[in-house]
Amino acid sequence: MNWLWWIFVFFMVGGFGWMADTGRTALRTRHERRMERLQLAEKERERERLALEEAGRQPDPVCGCSHHLAKHDRQGKCHEDVEAPVEWDAEKKPLRYERRQCNCQQYVGPQPLSLIYADDLTDLA
Repeated sequence: MNWLWWIFVFFMVGGFGWMADTGRTALRTRHERRMERLQLAEKERERERLALEEAGRQPDPVCGCSHHLAKHDRQGKCHEDVEAPVEWDAEKKPLRYERRQCNCQQYVGPQPLSLIYADDLTDLA
């Protein structure tokens, strides 16, 4: 019967309240960490999805001047404006730029491969 008094004193001092608060705090912390892990996993899945979409997209037809081929006419002349340096300092760094028409000619060489095939690397030994 003596142990009953100890439990009563422990209860009166607030020991059970302390235990309940500790349990609630631990559960809240566990929940917050689990939600953070779920959010990070969702962001990773989104990143993977965007990477797969990007990998499946066809490349844009771009000239060597970095302009889209739609900016070139049938003769290959580029109709896009670029900033060309017109004044340099003593270290040959451009000081002033002017907008001029791009003077490139569209690439007319052989078309690059659209798809590249590579065997899987395996270790047969």
